[in-house]
Amino acid sequence: MTRIAVRTEGLTRDFGAVRAVDGLTLEVPEGSVFGFLGPNGSGKTTTIRLLLGLLQPTAGAVEVLGHNVLTDAAAVRTQSGALMEHSGLYERLSAHENLDFYGRAWHMPVAEREARIRELLEGIGLWDRRAELVGTWSRGMKQKLAVARTLLHRPRLVFLDEPTAGLDPIAAATLRDDLLRLVAEHGLTVFLTTHNLAEAERLCSLVGVVRRGRLIALGHPDEIRVAAAGNHLEIAGRGFDGPVLDDLRARADVVGAEVINGRMCVELTPDGATPGIVAFLVGAGAEIEEVRRASESLEDAFLSLVGEESADAR
Repeated sequence: MTRIAVRTEGLTRDFGAVRAVDGLTLEVPEGSVFGFLGPNGSGKTTTIRLLLGLLQPTAGAVEVLGHNVLTDAAAVRTQSGALMEHSGLYERLSAHENLDFYGRAWHMPVAEREARIRELLEGIGLWDRRAELVGTWSRGMKQKLAVARTLLHRPRLVFLDEPTAGLDPIAAATLRDDLLRLVAEHGLTVFLTTHNLAEAERLCSLVGVVRRGRLIALGHPDEIRVAAAGNHLEIAGRGFDGPVLDDLRARADVVGAEVINGRMCVELTPDGATPGIVAFLVGAGAEIEEVRRASESLEDAFLSLVGEESADAR
C-alpha cells in the first residue's frame, strides 16, 4: 500500500479579500517527486507555508508525514527540509562551516555531522572545495550547497521552491542531475515548484497545476499532456488532398482536418476512434505510412490549462 507524504482536503487560505489557496485537495505519495506548477500569484509558495505550518489555513485539513499540521507543525518541520526564496547560506563562512553550523542547530552529534557533511558534499562534487568561502562561489555552486543544507538532517520530505531559478542552463542541468541522484539514494519525497516545465517533465512522477489558488489538473506529466492534446491524430502518407479531405471533414466523428507539411492532422470528437479513420482513408485510396496520436509538451499543456495570466508577484 502506497504511503502518503502530503494530504490536503479543501485547504484554503485567505488574505483579506484575496483567496490565495482555494479548496486544495491532493495526495502526494511518499518517495515521489511532485511538481506543483502554476503562474505567479497562483498560490504555490503560500501552499508550501501552509504545509509547513508557517501559516494557518482559513479552512480545510492538512496532513504531512502522518502529522496533523494544525496541531503538530513542529514534528512536520523536524522531518522536513525546505529551500525557499533565500538559500540560508552565510557567505562569510566556508561550505563546511555552513553545513556544520546547521548540523549543530539540528543537534547532530559531531561524528554523525562530519560524516553527513562529507557524504553530501561528495555527492554534489564539492568536497574538495569545502574550505572555500561561499561568497566566492558561483550561483550554481551556492544553490547546490543550499540543497545539501536542506538534506543535512536526513528529512523525509523536502520542499524546493524554484531551485533552478536564475541559473544558467549548464548549472541548472547539473543541479537537476544531483537532485535526482540524491532522491534515489536517500528515498526522499520532494515537493517542487518550478517555472521550468521541461524540468518538471524530467523530474516529476506526479504534477499538479494550479490557477488562482485552485487545482485544475493532477496526474503524471504524460497524462496531463495527453488530456490537454485532446483526441488528435497525425497521419503520414499520400493521397490526402481533394475529395478525400472534404469527405473526411464531413464525417460525424471528425471535428476538423487539414494537411500540414504532407501530414494529415485530424481532430476527432471525444468518442471518435482511430481505426475508423484509418479504414475510411484506405477505402478512399489514401496510402498510410504511419499513424500516431498527437501529444503536446508539458509546457504546451500547461499554457492551455492556465491560459493567459498576469505576472503578478506571489
